[in-house]
Amino acid sequence: MKRILIVKVTSLGDIVQALPVVADIKRAFPGVQVDWASDEAFAEVVHWSKGVDRVLCAPLRRFKKARRWGDLKAIWASIAELRAYRYDYIIDIHGVYKSAIIAFLARSSRRIGYQSQDLGERGAAFAYSGRFGPRPQCNAWHGMRISTGEALGYEVEGPPVYNLRLPEPPGPVAQSVADEAAPVAAFFHATSKDDKKWPLVHWIEVGRELTGRGFRVVLPWGSAGERAEAEQIAAQVPGATVLPSMSVTEIAQMIEACALVVGTDTGFVHLAHALQKRTVMIFVATSPSHCGVDAPHRSISIGDGHSVPPVSEALEAIDYVYADAPMFALQHGTAAA
Repeated sequence: MKRILIVKVTSLGDIVQALPVVADIKRAFPGVQVDWASDEAFAEVVHWSKGVDRVLCAPLRRFKKARRWGDLKAIWASIAELRAYRYDYIIDIHGVYKSAIIAFLARSSRRIGYQSQDLGERGAAFAYSGRFGPRPQCNAWHGMRISTGEALGYEVEGPPVYNLRLPEPPGPVAQSVADEAAPVAAFFHATSKDDKKWPLVHWIEVGRELTGRGFRVVLPWGSAGERAEAEQIAAQVPGATVLPSMSVTEIAQMIEACALVVGTDTGFVHLAHALQKRTVMIFVATSPSHCGVDAPHRSISIGDGHSVPPVSEALEAIDYVYADAPMFALQHGTAAA
């Protein structure tokens, strides 16, 4: 086995959670080259993986929105780069048309994808010469690891290994967070869909509680509407700060400097988990058993995916992931784990 291509095109959280397949492959096949095909919008995240040897990307999402000639030329150029090597295997762990087209254009006689009932778009099946087994009964992230192992003939072992290394030096926001005397909690209140949001009054109540425990709350945002909501929260949480506009890399560096991350089912909260931060993920309209995070006494998902979790459940989750921190244990009279 010399070279393998992984196809996972979008989005931020899905790509982050798919990265452990790289460590699995390299454990099973020492010396193998692992390339990764993604949308240009998320390529920098793949570059952070210490195990990926070559990142292939194209502005697929941007071209779909703007239909600009320059983006089309970049896509054509990326095809030549994609076909520069012949692969022993191409593993499509995305399962939609665009990922299937990438798998089909790349050079290999072994292109493995999901069974028809497990595909995001059934027409993607045209690209594959082989299929994964039936989708396993586990969360989506472990399922990707199992499917890749089935395709390549190895057993998945141990917890996921993300192997992320963020660029240096950190930006000014991340540096200011790192220099804070008080521990910093980042609130990712924004989501891609309104039905995934947790009520602002709940964020305010949790923010006030954490401020009382000695934390300083920071609020990142990505759009004008999200900034307005962040300002509403900050106005009622003592000492809370609405952060300036930041790039994906700057937000990642800020997360790495934080003591605690609380957020909804969104990509940056998955990234916090991958960076081994103390993380609480809140589910309102999506499935925590399918898309959640979990690491003993470090990451936890709350909610049932059908209703709004109460503030008390969020605070219990924060107690769970933060109970072994010396400052927290001192303030709450608990013994450090």
